[in-house]
Amino acid sequence: MKLIKILSAALFLLASLSAAQAQSALNDILNGGVLKVGTTGDWNPMTMKDTATNSYKGYDIDVMTELAKDLGVKVEFVPTDWKTLVSGVTSGKYHMTGSASVSPARAKAAGYSTSYFSLATVPLILAKNKDKFKDWGDMDKAEVTVAATLGTTQEKQVKQFFPNASHKIVEAPARDFQEVLAGRADAHITSNVEANKLVAKYPQMMIVPVSAPKAPTPIAMLLPQADQVWINYVNTWIALKRERGFFDTLGKKWQLSN
Repeated sequence: MKLIKILSAALFLLASLSAAQAQSALNDILNGGVLKVGTTGDWNPMTMKDTATNSYKGYDIDVMTELAKDLGVKVEFVPTDWKTLVSGVTSGKYHMTGSASVSPARAKAAGYSTSYFSLATVPLILAKNKDKFKDWGDMDKAEVTVAATLGTTQEKQVKQFFPNASHKIVEAPARDFQEVLAGRADAHITSNVEANKLVAKYPQMMIVPVSAPKAPTPIAMLLPQADQVWINYVNTWIALKRERGFFDTLGKKWQLSN
């Protein structure tokens, strides 16, 4: 009788595993021949969309192209924005996203891969205001307006870091740095990675020489929370690629500071 119970439990476990595999995004990707990736196209140098050609380039794009190649499928980049990034995963609009900051709020609804990169938050201003803003505290004043983009990690950070300032939250496709360039905000915050690219593109802007960046944060891919089969595959792929230097090489190509 005991042996029958053990065999029954083993058969139930095997059946459960088979069902999980059948329902996994991994199975859908391999059967359909397409890996669908949600990407915003507005985060330099991670994901940048060329509207003229409707194509993408960037660190994320290279990562996902490599993942699709190793899966033996085509990659399809699905346009999304920051406020719908998570819902696109949970609704099945795409199988995963490109890089996203790890946050407890997002983790309530979606799963994460293991991290393969990290960044921190810094503030940017117009260079002409360099004598006015020299550290974090200089921007935390009632007469100062600090911008952030709706749905990003920075949307919450701007309220946390500058409780006394005014907050200007803009919705994509508008971006927070544009508010600074137009003079509608005194500062905005973003990752140190994007900050370096923005200053190179807009020499009238500068990174505030703060005593230290805030909120060092790991970066990972968003995945369906309950799909452990797909999460395991992606994590195995990341571990292998990290060991073979893929992420280091790509970081140098896109001049990421890590």
